[in-house]
Amino acid sequence: MKTKTFFSIKILTIFSFIFLLNSCTDLNEVVLDEKSGNAVSDPAGSLAAAYDRLGDGTFTDHGAIFAMQEYTTDEAILPTRGSDWGDGGKWRDMHEFTWSSTNAIIVSNWDLLNNGITRSLTAIKSAQEGTFSEKTLFLAESKALLAYYTYTTLDLYGQAPYRDPLNVTAPLQILKADTQIDQLIKDVEALIPDLADSGTQRTHHGRFTKQAAYAFLANMYLNRAVFKDRFNASSAFNFNEPAVAGSTGTDMDRVIYYTSLLIDSGKYSLESDFFKNFARTNENGTELIFAISQKIDYIRNGSNSFAYVSMERNQRTSAANRGTNAACTTPEFYASWDGNHDDPRFEQHYQYPDGTWFMNDGTDVSVPATDIVPKSSPALPWFHFNRGIQAGLQYGPILLPSGSLEMTGNRIKVSPLVMEKSTTTRMNFTPSLTFADPTKSVFAQNEINQGARVFKYEFDPEGGNGNSNVDMPLFRLGGVYAMRAEAYFRKGSAGLAMIDLNKLRTSRKRESLFGNAPGKALTTLDSDQLYKELGFELYWELQRRPESIRFGKFDLPGTAKAATQPFRRAFPIPQTVIDQKVFKQNQGYN
Repeated sequence: MKTKTFFSIKILTIFSFIFLLNSCTDLNEVVLDEKSGNAVSDPAGSLAAAYDRLGDGTFTDHGAIFAMQEYTTDEAILPTRGSDWGDGGKWRDMHEFTWSSTNAIIVSNWDLLNNGITRSLTAIKSAQEGTFSEKTLFLAESKALLAYYTYTTLDLYGQAPYRDPLNVTAPLQILKADTQIDQLIKDVEALIPDLADSGTQRTHHGRFTKQAAYAFLANMYLNRAVFKDRFNASSAFNFNEPAVAGSTGTDMDRVIYYTSLLIDSGKYSLESDFFKNFARTNENGTELIFAISQKIDYIRNGSNSFAYVSMERNQRTSAANRGTNAACTTPEFYASWDGNHDDPRFEQHYQYPDGTWFMNDGTDVSVPATDIVPKSSPALPWFHFNRGIQAGLQYGPILLPSGSLEMTGNRIKVSPLVMEKSTTTRMNFTPSLTFADPTKSVFAQNEINQGARVFKYEFDPEGGNGNSNVDMPLFRLGGVYAMRAEAYFRKGSAGLAMIDLNKLRTSRKRESLFGNAPGKALTTLDSDQLYKELGFELYWELQRRPESIRFGKFDLPGTAKAATQPFRRAFPIPQTVIDQKVFKQNQGYN
């Protein structure tokens, strides 16, 4: 059973639940527009609202932070598919690097992150001015969330707003990435004594604990050199400069220090089934360090976006569910797996309780109808698609005009699938993308089948297409090993880096269809292979853009993308914000 309550019933009053349901701070009430800290005086409600901004779209919807961190890279692209997904070009802008300061994705994400900053400032003020037993803990968590929202804003936009939450007349401050990164690191390090150990003080992976702080600090140190010299034309970032004042060693030494605290803590272990990290039952996942807790209930219904966005409209987990035929991966990322299709992280077949495997290769006749969509009434048979990266001809159930899945006896019939909006086009997820104009990611209606799809996150059919019980990882143990491997490599210790990468590879096991075979170990390692390995472990987890900048890949040409200038490593400040004459526009966008 999932437990999603942030705080004890004694502290989290009915008012707090109402507060959470009604999104305490209106999206328009951003730091630029309002004095923060005057919305609510209840500390539990204020902190719950600050956490709520992590979900409710921001880090869980493909059109939010995901669009900026993934659609701008080789891991993901959302092309215009015939009559679908034009939307004024906002999706294509992300991958074609043609965005401007008026792009709707850039504007909406600025608002979301600023709202997270405002909610965190409100939570800080509420905790600071209150008198209650968990004051120190709530204050530390509020400040940690403020640092997380601020860091993400600086990562994407290079600038972020701040206003002292305890001084209603305080002037607005404009923080800059190159100068603020050191202060953010110091601020989070100072919070560690006041944060709870995960599992104590009613905490879990949905709250900001000491362990979440360790992972966050490792991530900040890993990217510190980029923040300080983002527009370096040669991408020659100094990853081994001395750590912030008061800390020993270099940036990479600090990455190794914080990641080792997590790896050696005994609190976490790698899942042998890689895809359990992204399953609807992952609430007790052994890798999750800091995650967005999702639950389909009357308080909050989670987001199915990362699963829904790749699945085709005629791919149905039940008679009441379907995909939306939007995003896919690129030929470059698919090709990076060459020679590694037997890696347990690449693909996984589903086995039903009676032993039936869904092969998705044309040999399937039917699967059991004994799995039922939770809480469905009348009971709906649940069809399970395979996980991982799916390419080639696709098979599955067909929805009849009656509104039911086609059956054969008491089993779900498996048939060849066609595209819903191009019914003469076979559903064939081709790894290649054949745009008529190679510079523009636009498909004709009979080409909308193209693109290998990412089924990493389990599609949860319980609450409709949009809802999910999958807890969304922000930091997990696999990513911690990947950070440490990169830090070792950048220090010149390729052997130690390879040990960590091989831990990731060989700890994962294939399904019993393939004898539970472990992944194969690397025997050599260079920078290009390391970059591939980060992709194998962390694809579609909002890490690729920072990775590609660190490795000098972000500016390079690719599918539907020309070579670009370094100024694109940061997004523009929205024009609506510039018009207020408080922020100055980032270089290159004037």
